[in-house]
Parts: sequence; C-alpha cells; structure tokens
Amino acid sequence: MSGIGWEVMLGLMGGSLVFLMGIGVPVAFAFLALNLAGAYLILGGESGLRLLALSTTEAVTSFALVPIPLFILMGEVLLHTGLATRAIHAIERLITGVPGRLSLVAVVSGGVFASLSGSSIANTAVLGRVLLPDMLRLGYHPMLSVGPILGIGGVAMLIPPSALAVLFGSLAGISISRLLLAGIVPGLLLATLFFLFIVTISRMRPALAPAQSAEREPLGARLRPFLINVVPLMAIVVVVVGSILGGYATPTESAALGSIATVIAAAAYRSLSWTAIRKALAGTAATTAMIFIIISGSITFSQILSFSGATRQLVALVVDLDIDIGTLVLMMLLVALLLGMLMDQISIMLITLPFFMPLIGMSDVDPIWFGVLMLIALEVGLITPPFGLLLFIMKSVAPDDVTMRQILVSIVPYIGIELLGLAVIFIFPILALWLPGFL
Repeated sequence: MSGIGWEVMLGLMGGSLVFLMGIGVPVAFAFLALNLAGAYLILGGESGLRLLALSTTEAVTSFALVPIPLFILMGEVLLHTGLATRAIHAIERLITGVPGRLSLVAVVSGGVFASLSGSSIANTAVLGRVLLPDMLRLGYHPMLSVGPILGIGGVAMLIPPSALAVLFGSLAGISISRLLLAGIVPGLLLATLFFLFIVTISRMRPALAPAQSAEREPLGARLRPFLINVVPLMAIVVVVVGSILGGYATPTESAALGSIATVIAAAAYRSLSWTAIRKALAGTAATTAMIFIIISGSITFSQILSFSGATRQLVALVVDLDIDIGTLVLMMLLVALLLGMLMDQISIMLITLPFFMPLIGMSDVDPIWFGVLMLIALEVGLITPPFGLLLFIMKSVAPDDVTMRQILVSIVPYIGIELLGLAVIFIFPILALWLPGFL
C-alpha cells in the first residue's frame, strides 16, 4: 500500500466510512471494519492487527474517560428516582405572572436539569413528558411548547457536568476541566437568549401562549417546594463545578464526588430504591458501552490515518493555502454544522477531530475556545433536520397528535438563536475563556 498517495488513502478511508454509515452500518462496526482492513494493509499484516488490539485496549482504559460513565450515572439516578420531575414541578409553581409562563418554566427547568445530569437526551425526554402535555392542553403554539424544550435540551452539552464535553476534551487532547468551565457562560448565554425570545414573542403575539388564570397562592407557599426540591440539589452542582473551579479535584474526582452526592440526595429524599438503582446502572452501562466502543474505533482510525501520512499531508496542504485563522475556524464550524444534519454528535467528533485539531495546533487558535465553538455547533446538530437526534426523542415522548412537521417548524427560531450565540462566542472569545482563567 506504500505506492498509494495520501489523497487516495484519505479518500478511500473517509469515503468508505461515510458509505458504511450511509447504508445503515452502526458507527462502531463501521470503524471496526475499516480499522481491521487498515491495520492489515497499512500497519503491516499480523503485526498491524496486534497493534490494533493494543491501541483499542489503551483507548478504553484511558483514565481521562472515567468521568463519562460517572456523569451519565448522575443523570440516570435523577431520572429514575423522580428527583428531576419533582424539581420541574417546583420551578413551575414558582414562576407566575409572566407571558409564556410554561415556556419559561421549560427553559429554567432545562437549565437546572442540565447542570445536574449533563444529558441532552434525558433533558429533552423529561421535559417532554412532564411539561409538554400541559402546554398543549392550555393551547400553547408548538413554537412555544415543543421549541423551548428542544432548544434548552441541547444546552446540556455545554453546561457541566457534560459527558460529551469530557469526550471532546479527551479526543481533542485538551484540558477537560478548562473545557467544562468554558461551557458555563456560553450555556447561560443561550438560555438567556431563549428566555428573552419567549418573553418578547409572547408579548407581541399573546395567542401563541394563552395566559393562565392567575393563582393567588402566597409567595411562601410557592417558594417552599422550590427550597425543598431544587435548592438542595444545587449542592450537587457546587460539588462538581466548585471542586474543579477551586482546584480541589480533577474532572474524574469531581465526577465521582457528584455521583456520590446524587445518590446521597436521592436517599435523603427517600426516593432511592433497588429498582431505581438497577435501572440507573443498566442505563449507564448501556450508554457507556456504546460510547467506549465507538471511541476505541475512532482512536485507532486516527492512528491509521496518521501512520499513512494522510493527516500530516492534509495539514500541510491547508497551511500552504495561507488561510487566515478566522476563515479556517469558520470552515471547520460549517463542516460540523453540515454533518450535524446527517449524523450523531459522537460520530462527528470522531470523524473531524483527527483533522481539525492538528490544524488548530499549528495556528494561534485557543483550543478551549475552539472546543466551545465546536460544542455549540454540535448542539445545533441535535435539533437540525433531517436527522437531529432530539427531534426523534421529542416525537417519541410527545402526545400522539404532535406531528413531526410541527416539531420541525417549532425549532426554526431556536436554531437561529443558537447560531446567533455561536456568532457571539466567535466574535467575543473572552466569554468562553474568562472563567477557565481562574484556574
């Protein structure tokens, strides 16, 4: 295979990967098939296959990946013990007398749950089950019922604890703790933009979010469920983020502390049962196994590309084009946005990062800033037709009379808002970088 040029090698491997996934082969098996062929043909027969086995083992035993199952476990425990549902109902009682009330409840609840679970799928599923039926019953337009839930669901990719941010940092070879902290301000910015949009559109077009009869419930009665069911859970956020921010724990240690704090919280609320534990552990194991299998395949795929010289030559080609840094980053984000319409976020990271990060390393681009931009672009992909994952999650949990067309129409303004947030972070990198600077 030494006589084959790097352009042909890159085209064959990249094209084969896209073809296999395009005909429905699962991502993990697509990577496995290419890795076996590449290891045998490029790395040198049986010795290449032995190297493949060694690389695969090293990929999934990396200590940097330990936070992923722990962060997933936190969300699963909150979901199956019912603590997430209780917190959402408490926030719903607290927010009153504002236009688009339940839409705002969805944004606030989604932000809170994102800071506790870090799972976009769980975020969307819980809010869809708990809030959406009431919103539709009261006559909320899909743009202010389905839309906010989908929009805020993706923010869980940014706000720690985020398993995908940990995966991104590990694959990109950048500081996971700094990346987790860098996502906080952009995540809050997006939530604020959603909030402002809902208030504005609800005032301009009240028919989209019919006003509810005002409940004359005393403030103390509305505040009590919030203090009981939400505020104590914020201790989990303090444990995870505070331990990293204060320099007391690594991301792995903070994830372990967060998992312990979540289990203690569930026990304190008397919601912890063997059934809930079993479901949480099973969900964590299934999700973690899928992610780790894909990671092992991707890392080996990157090594084969590097050994063939394709990665090095591609970087040299881009450098010779003398493209300015801003244009280079925009081109990368555009690729991520386009791929987000066709495949899942993990696959996009695994395909693009082996090419993107060497280019970033040879420029003056801050890798943490680029990581946040990429996470926002990947977040947009979660709600972008035709294959946005959260669109299908919403269809599965929404009432039967909610059509896919309504879901697609409802998400359009929120895609625009997220692209606006992406532009703001691109123009003002300090919004992503100032908090990690405290480290």
